[in-house]
Amino acid sequence: MTPREIVLLGSTGSVGTQAIDIVRRNPDRFRVVGLGGGGANVALLAAQALELGVDVVGVAKATAAQDLQLAFYAEAAKKGYTTGEFRIPKILAGPQAMTELAQWPCDVVLNGVVGSLGLAPTLAALRAGRTLALANKESLVAGGPLVKAAITRPGQIVPVDSEHSALAQCLRSGDASEVRRLVLTASGGAFRGRRREELTEVTPEQALAHPTWNMGPVVTINSATMVNKALEVIEAHELFGVAYDDIEVMVHPQSVIHSMVEFVDGSTIAQCSPPDMRLPIALALGWPDRVAVAAAPVDWTKVHTWELGPLDEEAFPAVRLAKDAGRAGRCRPAIYNAANEECVAGFTQGRLPFLGIVDTVARVLDEAPDFAEPGTVDDVLAAESSARNRARELIVALDSVPGGSGQG
Repeated sequence: MTPREIVLLGSTGSVGTQAIDIVRRNPDRFRVVGLGGGGANVALLAAQALELGVDVVGVAKATAAQDLQLAFYAEAAKKGYTTGEFRIPKILAGPQAMTELAQWPCDVVLNGVVGSLGLAPTLAALRAGRTLALANKESLVAGGPLVKAAITRPGQIVPVDSEHSALAQCLRSGDASEVRRLVLTASGGAFRGRRREELTEVTPEQALAHPTWNMGPVVTINSATMVNKALEVIEAHELFGVAYDDIEVMVHPQSVIHSMVEFVDGSTIAQCSPPDMRLPIALALGWPDRVAVAAAPVDWTKVHTWELGPLDEEAFPAVRLAKDAGRAGRCRPAIYNAANEECVAGFTQGRLPFLGIVDTVARVLDEAPDFAEPGTVDDVLAAESSARNRARELIVALDSVPGGSGQG
């Protein structure tokens, strides 16, 4: 079997490093030919590139190109290489680097870029005919119509999020016409079970203490507000074409049932495994084939108790708000996502209370201009820019009121 050639975007992040671990353990299945990062961790990017022997490396930050080249020499010296024993790959640098990488000759592009910056690489990979292993949910949330228009063949996008990977696996059990509803499970984040009035004084440190998953700060806070699940509802709608009214969220603190599909005959198919992102990442890289021993299975020799319960939408209104934005369409989901990113920053800086995150997003949506259906990436970016500016204004206004941030 010829190894499948992979380009990893966001290789120094959580998804990227775990993908490299999978490649490292399956050299007969996969070969990494390209790596991309934002430029904040050029030392790790250089180390990855030298270890994997890639052809090309990209950094989104143009000024990081020289630092990356120096990092290659430093890493080679650390490993005891002499001149001629290692090769510096082609270096792409600047805002277009990830987009160029997404078009590099390969079989699969894994897009692990964080935020709406991942939209342009997603479109480039699809238009180039690559299979897209998508971990960047913002691509579909902010630019769903653009992404669907860029698809060149059925099954070109393979989801990496554990919930959507689970749904994709469960959907193999029946025809699309037989699906009654999708059920996404949520751990409940750091504040599962709390009522709204119990969330008024929570701190960023508390919000970052996720009980199950080890994720980046933005995703972890999004999990605490349930915004992460809200974005996943929009993503599920875009990926699988299921109406918002037929997508439910259930709270499942053990994070073993990753999502379920209910069929018209009353059957519900669930995908279960211990929480380990290496399983959905490996499946996305090898799709439609599975990668042996990608992660540990459930230990069926032990007794298990798994809880499932409805989401408290009064305490956590993010999902309901996202469904409304999704139904409205046009640029509303992009506005939702961009406003939330600004509000999360305001919260971590102590300028916005925890409950103010989703409340401010709701206000930005209420006040947003009626943008048309996006036809280009620039259309999406314009809507996002408007949302970010208004969110910042609201945060500043609240922060200027004595005690208004709720953090002082």
